[in-house]
Amino acid sequence: MLEVNKLEIKTLDGKEIVKGVNFTLKENDKLAIIGEEGNGKSTLLKCIYDYNMIKSYAHIVSGKIVKNNLKLGYLEQFLNDKWNDNTVEDFFLKDTPDGEVNFEAYSYMYMVQKIFKDLGLNEIYLEENKKIGTLSGGEKVKLQLAKLVLNEPDVLLLDEPTNDLDVETLNWLEEFILNQTVPIIYISHDEVLLENTSNAILHIEKINNKQDSRVTYEHIGYKEYIEKRQHLITRQESIAQNEKREYNKQLEKFRRMYEKVNHELNTVSRQMPSKGRLLKKKMKAVKSFEKRLDNVELTKRPDIEEQIVAKFHNDDDIHNKKVILDFKLDCLYIGNKLLCKDIDLQVVGKEKVCIIGENGCGKTTLLKKIYENLKQRKDIKVGYMPQNYDDIFKNYKSPIEFLTKEYTKEEKTTAITYLSSMKFTNDEIFSDISDLSGGQKAKLFIVDLIMQKCNVLILDEPTRNLSPLSTPLINNLLKEYSGAIISVSHDRKYIAQVCDTFYLLNTMGLTKM
Repeated sequence: MLEVNKLEIKTLDGKEIVKGVNFTLKENDKLAIIGEEGNGKSTLLKCIYDYNMIKSYAHIVSGKIVKNNLKLGYLEQFLNDKWNDNTVEDFFLKDTPDGEVNFEAYSYMYMVQKIFKDLGLNEIYLEENKKIGTLSGGEKVKLQLAKLVLNEPDVLLLDEPTNDLDVETLNWLEEFILNQTVPIIYISHDEVLLENTSNAILHIEKINNKQDSRVTYEHIGYKEYIEKRQHLITRQESIAQNEKREYNKQLEKFRRMYEKVNHELNTVSRQMPSKGRLLKKKMKAVKSFEKRLDNVELTKRPDIEEQIVAKFHNDDDIHNKKVILDFKLDCLYIGNKLLCKDIDLQVVGKEKVCIIGENGCGKTTLLKKIYENLKQRKDIKVGYMPQNYDDIFKNYKSPIEFLTKEYTKEEKTTAITYLSSMKFTNDEIFSDISDLSGGQKAKLFIVDLIMQKCNVLILDEPTRNLSPLSTPLINNLLKEYSGAIISVSHDRKYIAQVCDTFYLLNTMGLTKM
């Protein structure tokens, strides 16, 4: 089977991406690669598939990848936009978006139709020249998987197949992964999918102020891995605290002994030389004790990359019966396209609302209208987190510039404190925002909401860019938030853990669930 031995990858300028990657992919393995954004997960997956995909920015320093003549199928993180003007049929008849149609491929189109049935794709798409650009995110993923399965690979490599999938398609993807007889290596942010499908974990972390890479491989499921890891972290934390406490006791004991003997030496030795010699021997023993303390190696506290200690603090608490939103809309359009009609939504007090629905049904458009409706209100402080941050971030150079609206010393200090609590390094705090990963940008936006002291939050898929390790911490942060939340999400953990009121959006409007 596929083997990776002592693999180390660095950037062309020498920065470590991953180091010490060791695993053997076994039959029926569902190996999930997890870790924070920017830790090298996609780079590793591409390197396993085809080193040429990363050689423009990285190179293998040492180690090897043994493929044993296996045929690998690779699902890229985002389908190339150049495919958008091609038809669904073209997708199966071409190797590249700009390539020529392979007429010999027509001979296996009957197999494509069978795979469409198996994957729940509409066969009409093949017949009516349906353009790929008109498909939903979930349909594009299914289309890519259909093409991969058609080539009968020995191993599937899936780079974040859960991106932009609605809840229904996420459930479908779980079944797809579980029912595959070939081994799969995949990256995903979705905790539920990881819990329900993985039987092996490769965890890539950045430690020592994000200078070094630590890779852990365990042939166990995601939930078991997280529980085991948390137990080890808690145990190490406890040992480190106990050792530090005992060390401080011994250090205090040394200080008392030293001060006492030193005082006696200064006041007694001149009058009583014989006692002075005895005290010098005693001081020698005290200094020997000091040397032993200097040589003590204490257990280090765990270096946990995803740790978050920030909290929301609202100046104005919301009364439980206060009407936050009373929103009605006959029809919701995007351009000339009717998305849905008869929208009626009320939010009262500290309600935490989540709107769910299929991709393309108008959730983001509706959320923007709700924000426009609320942002001029004087009796509430509203914060809005969009799905795409780049249009907002392009007006700022660095995270610290984005967060400091008044440019006071106190504001800057507060911003640095919050960013540090989100595990931003000093370099990241003052570096270009465009260099941040998607997960870091999400955390930066959350810090901004905290600093604004909003008592109403409007959140468009707040956890979509976060790692499965950071998501539980952000979910807990939002769960403990004392204001109202109006949100859209496909994250099943967020929906279950944070929200208490749910609406389904479809062409007929909003339905309370």
